[in-house]
Amino acid sequence: MNIAVISFSFTGNNDRLAACVAQDLSATHIKITPQKPMTMGKIILDMVFTRTPKVDPDPDSLQQYDLLLFFAPVWMGHIASPLRAYWNYLKSNPQAYGFFSISGGADNGNPKLRSELLKRTGAEPSIMLDQHLKAFLPQNSKTTRNDTSAYKISETEASFLSSIAIKEINKLITDKQ
Repeated sequence: MNIAVISFSFTGNNDRLAACVAQDLSATHIKITPQKPMTMGKIILDMVFTRTPKVDPDPDSLQQYDLLLFFAPVWMGHIASPLRAYWNYLKSNPQAYGFFSISGGADNGNPKLRSELLKRTGAEPSIMLDQHLKAFLPQNSKTTRNDTSAYKISETEASFLSSIAIKEINKLITDKQ
């Protein structure tokens, strides 16, 4: 099975996890890069006005893959805007895909994530994992957005999360065979 691991990361956490998963699967890792730098102001405007930033590489490069695994944060309850071009591509060119996220999660989980993926791509993800950074922070204090937005996962934490993702991905691959 030809698998692409596609990631966008503002802080580096999702890219780190995606790199671990790609290595464990011997899959191609594609990093999404916005053509213009992302700032907090731009992120907020993208979320509020549902803008789709121009990104590299072009989503049309995904036709050769059997399974697409996306890694990106959730911002303000929505998937990071640089993935929108890829969601538009999937809506026009349906393919099996999965979505994985490491996000702040200082407030709560992301209960509308699955419905957003369905709305944006036209199909349910074959697999979805929504991880939260607050799980790695001390539980004896109230976790704030400042705590989670500044947190960088370690190689050990990335390997731990990768093992969870790989187990689910392998189950999906086995079920498809």
